[in-house]
Amino acid sequence: MKAQDAPVTVLLLPGWQNSGAGHWQSRWEALHGDRRVEQHDWLRPLRGDWSARLEEEVLAAPTPVLLAAHSLGCILVAAWAAHSRNTARVRGALLVAPGDVEREDLRQQIPGWSPVVRQRLLFAATLVGSTNDPYCSAERAQQLAGDWGARFVNLGPRGHINAESGLGDWPEGRGWLMDLKKED
Repeated sequence: MKAQDAPVTVLLLPGWQNSGAGHWQSRWEALHGDRRVEQHDWLRPLRGDWSARLEEEVLAAPTPVLLAAHSLGCILVAAWAAHSRNTARVRGALLVAPGDVEREDLRQQIPGWSPVVRQRLLFAATLVGSTNDPYCSAERAQQLAGDWGARFVNLGPRGHINAESGLGDWPEGRGWLMDLKKED
């Protein structure tokens, strides 16, 4: 069986405060049956707890995994990948609108996530950023993509690439995610 035909489990990694009903992650969950990694506390995220939950879900997945992360979920992927011995189970990661938790305002709102882990990811990744994201500049997103070894896609002025961005089911993003399973 070719890599692109092999079944995968898509794990959705929302950011701080979770993703609401209109968010592309929630729409993918409903449309494609993707699995949201539920966190114990969406309002006061602890990096160690969130990493442990991701590890549990990666190990529980019946097939290789694709990660679809948004905002703080992107920072989680980098932190988890730096410590996990199970990164080989991940085929790729779509990292959308990472939150810059090293910025003073976000560091205070979401303590314990700074500094951002800058280690190169051991799996294929695409990072999608926006030119007017209020939580991370396009330049900073591009730096993170470089640090993580991810392909960078500039989506233009789409805000935080969330429900307010008007993406709907976001088939373009889904295509980028599925392209990652073809890379080996």
